[in-house]
Amino acid sequence: MSNPSNLKYTASHEWVKTEADGTISVGITQHAQELLGDMVFVEAPQVGRKLKAKEECAVVESVKAAADVYAPVSGKVVAANGDLDGAPEQINSDPYGAWIFKMQPDNAADVAALLDAAAYQAVVDSEAH
Repeated sequence: MSNPSNLKYTASHEWVKTEADGTISVGITQHAQELLGDMVFVEAPQVGRKLKAKEECAVVESVKAAADVYAPVSGKVVAANGDLDGAPEQINSDPYGAWIFKMQPDNAADVAALLDAAAYQAVVDSEAH
């Protein structure tokens, strides 16, 4: 499994991409979607919602289970990926392309403090044992 090095990660299996305008895109990792299996439903947070770091803010449902998605940092939701409403399987086919929501972080330094690809892989490896 390859975790793109240009992204940041959380121990709860979210990926975070910093966009050119300073917002961040958030999705679930390859590892998370493999554990869950075929996606059937995605519920993104409402645009405008203020989130605290590690707050449950979205839900992904697969044929096997439902899983919460957590805010990687504190901030405000600025977009939800409506494409996933009709095609949640995009998360399975392209987990690092299918973002669930975008947010404006309260503090950019919080994003920089998230896990890099190697540290995230260490989390995944530790769970496998």
